Amino acid sequence: MRTPQAILFDLDGTLADTAPDLAAAVNVMRENRQLPPVHYQSLRPHASAGARGLLGAGFGIKPEHPDYEAMRIEFLNQYESAIAVHSKLFKQVPDLLRGLDVMGVSWGIVTNKAMRFTRPLIPLLDLQEARCVISGDTTPHAKPHPAPLLEAARQLGIRSENCWYVGDDLRDIQAAEAAGMTSIAAAWGYCGATEPKHWKADAIIDSPLELLELVRAKHLQAVGS
Repeated sequence: MRTPQAILFDLDGTLADTAPDLAAAVNVMRENRQLPPVHYQSLRPHASAGARGLLGAGFGIKPEHPDYEAMRIEFLNQYESAIAVHSKLFKQVPDLLRGLDVMGVSWGIVTNKAMRFTRPLIPLLDLQEARCVISGDTTPHAKPHPAPLLEAARQLGIRSENCWYVGDDLRDIQAAEAAGMTSIAAAWGYCGATEPKHWKADAIIDSPLELLELVRAKHLQAVGS
């Protein structure tokens, strides 16, 4: 595991707890159809999977269904209209980011969330100090393709092998591996349908401050070597 010059983060489920607003959009759609709400805890694990995961959990609908595209658009519009009512940074994330700044370690965001959502959300979450923000439509490919991570490294001017990527979904780990970055599984996040221990990440971290301690240890090790 290389000493990082930059830490790149997934957004939903890694830096920010956005599941409450994503789940709310699903339940507004259900209410509009005279359906009872789905319990939040049933929707939360799917928050990192975007519209596909949340519509699947909320309505049992898959992309091949003839109504899927119309429902996807409805979901995105509903979410956009109330994008940061309950969303907030996970506990310890502000301290983590301040600690990275003190150490001189650059940090940025690489998310599959489209720019129409990241542009308003980033300042509302007080993440505007990120050195780069790569959205799901910044490059022609989304994660698990390595292109978004490689674009972040390019914008930072740092070789990909000197970056760590931190995420709460299997595709984050797959993207990091494909980009030649150290992969860190954020076990405090949503984590989807499988447990991080099965993802073959370079490290599994239980809290943001544990990540900060790992970065500090690697930097101290590098200084002492």
